[in-house]
Amino acid sequence: MFDTVSNETIKKGECTDIYFVRTEEILEKEKVNPLVSMEVTAAALPDSWGIVCGLSDVLALLSGVPVTVDAMQEGTLFFPGEPVLRITGHYRDFCRYETAILGFLCHASGIATATAHIMCEARGKPVYSFGSRRQHPAIATMIERAAWVGGVDGVSNTCAPAGMPIVGTMPHAMVMCFPTPEDAWRAFDRDASADVPRIMLCDTYCDEKTESLHAAGCGATAVRLDTPRSRRGNMRSIIEEVRWELDSHGYSRVKIFLSGGVTKEDVTAYRDCADAFGIGGAIANAPVIDFAMDIVEIDKKPKAKRGKKSGIKQVYQLVCDKHRTLPVGQVPPANAVPLIRNFILDGRVVQQSDMQEARKRVLALIRHTTETTEDKTKPAKRNGKNGSQKKGNLSL
Repeated sequence: MFDTVSNETIKKGECTDIYFVRTEEILEKEKVNPLVSMEVTAAALPDSWGIVCGLSDVLALLSGVPVTVDAMQEGTLFFPGEPVLRITGHYRDFCRYETAILGFLCHASGIATATAHIMCEARGKPVYSFGSRRQHPAIATMIERAAWVGGVDGVSNTCAPAGMPIVGTMPHAMVMCFPTPEDAWRAFDRDASADVPRIMLCDTYCDEKTESLHAAGCGATAVRLDTPRSRRGNMRSIIEEVRWELDSHGYSRVKIFLSGGVTKEDVTAYRDCADAFGIGGAIANAPVIDFAMDIVEIDKKPKAKRGKKSGIKQVYQLVCDKHRTLPVGQVPPANAVPLIRNFILDGRVVQQSDMQEARKRVLALIRHTTETTEDKTKPAKRNGKNGSQKKGNLSL
């Protein structure tokens, strides 16, 4: 019905670049089928580091295929040039799967990476994924999963995987279906489930300050500012004015939720005056990680094309938080932790990729990064404490 590819087609390797099909046919006719090891690496990244994501789909794809797969766990930080996944097997057995493997890893890792960097900038302020409408609905589950692994506090799409909060407020269209915004807000307060926070959209007809005050009077626990970028003017001034008026009229407990084209730079700029963020395109439309998949061994002998390092490798995390890539078999530095581990052995999945465990790894990274940044920027401790920001209490 829709322009999508079925699970069965992908699993059969029939969603691939045509030159892999031709390669397979030629190798079969020539009776050539070497044992190869291929590694997936990215020479460059959109940011200084990336987050591995999409491995669960790779495991589902290659389950039953006579190959061995070693990889970094989902949610692991990686740097340019580091192998994040390795496949060993006879080339014709998995040649045509390269397109799907890279697609799974490139797209999901791009979303998880962008999300993790945004979460680092949020410094504990809640961030929600509102961007599945920016992509084809057939991949909504993947988008929300990758965003969740990347650290968001909730997602908006009803097809998100189980185990994460499904969140949202109200669209402008709902407000416009009532005679006045006040009628819409009161209806929302009356009819929405009791566990849904009373967050009111406050920029449909009037300026944000006016509608925020009226919404607070209708029982809002938070006001959402979703002003289009073309109409914003000075957004900081708008937020500060809304905050001032809410406080002045006795609504100091009413929070401010910012959405509408919010970027990582916006989070950095407004994290001190907004209480939470809804982010769409900056997550869902994140730049993909430009992974490539290349042969590094043939018949257990190191071999690589120009620009690639031959031989299978292990990536180690060092005690100083840096990474080191070494040939497999070379003795690593003391206390180094190997990051690449076995997931498929001769076609049998020996370890699954757990979404929640992946998320825990990213959240630990975000906490560490945030604490390190705060330690560098704070001039002095106060009252014996470092005054680190705590997570905001706005929950959708």
